[in-house]
Amino acid sequence: MTTEAPGDLRDRVDRLADALARAGRLTDERWRAALHAVPRHLFAPPSALVVPDRPRYESFAIDRDADPDAWWDAVYSDAAIAAQVDDGAADGAGTWTSSCSSPSVVVIFLHALRPLDHHRVLEIGTGTGWTAGLLAWRLGAPNVTSVEIDGALSARAAANLEAAGLSPRLLAGDGADGAPDGAPYDRVHVTCGVERVPDAWAGQSRPGGVLVFPWSPGWGMGHVARLTVTGDATATGRLTGAAGFMMLRSQRRPSGVPGPSADADASTTRLDPRATLSDSAGAEVAIAAQVPGVRSQIATAPDGSCRIWAIENQGADPAWAAADFVPGDGDHTVLQYGARRLWDEVEAAYFAWVSWGRPCRERFGLTAGPAGQAVWLDRPAQIVRPP
Repeated sequence: MTTEAPGDLRDRVDRLADALARAGRLTDERWRAALHAVPRHLFAPPSALVVPDRPRYESFAIDRDADPDAWWDAVYSDAAIAAQVDDGAADGAGTWTSSCSSPSVVVIFLHALRPLDHHRVLEIGTGTGWTAGLLAWRLGAPNVTSVEIDGALSARAAANLEAAGLSPRLLAGDGADGAPDGAPYDRVHVTCGVERVPDAWAGQSRPGGVLVFPWSPGWGMGHVARLTVTGDATATGRLTGAAGFMMLRSQRRPSGVPGPSADADASTTRLDPRATLSDSAGAEVAIAAQVPGVRSQIATAPDGSCRIWAIENQGADPAWAAADFVPGDGDHTVLQYGARRLWDEVEAAYFAWVSWGRPCRERFGLTAGPAGQAVWLDRPAQIVRPP
């Protein structure tokens, strides 16, 4: 087994950090120092699938024993690395259920967190332990608590952190419950997507504390959310960028698309269906807020045609809609099934966004607390509601 670090390890880390800096993602030199102090290879599986962050997203396999050069190149590139598939039920190919996130995503979230030296941080989703290690190096291990729902992942992260000489407090449990015995926290750092913000996160935070998490409502990719906690255990703040993460396990949505149904109603639309997903991240937020409980899915073909799905998340017989784009067609076929006319809802939400002046993602925000959760535009009082 090839475990010894190459002689150019420092250069590899610097090249990665330089690339992140050029992209505007690494601006705090303390996080560059953390990348050196907490080397990523100590947290990467010996064999795994890898997905580069840019420019291509096609996965490829790495194996430290079979091809150590390719393994080291992948580990110190801007790529996500699978740490677990199918909740550990299988090896190799499958649905990713934990990963060592791409360095660009990691530093984006750490920069958004903006911790001070004395801050106590609660991390939700330990995964491989790499971000817990970066936080522990930056703030001191006693100030970092990380919760992981999967016991096997938590044990593996502990071993990884020990190899790095770091010992943050690791807990095996449901991150939705937080870690009340260590509260109050100054920062909550979340490494899994959520549609609904658990009350425990703001409730266990100090007033003025900050939550940074991937808000993943289901329509489109997902968004970085940075919320500040008020005195009544409510948190409010803006969306600041793109973020695609695996969901918190208790908030996972069904996968796949419905089969054909003779009961589906057929109609047409002149709107290019792709606009609802590719026109703007702001449009995605507006649709997610106005069409709750619905996820999107897209299927593309080599000829440029595609189908945009809107699928209700709940119920034994969920409503769905499918809108087809075919190059050159003036009208596009729409199928709708169930009690909700989901394409009608999506289209109305899109045109509402247009009527507001096509606001960008950064004009939207989120408020979450004991009274519920709401999406707003420009200011918390201006809540975006279903039509």
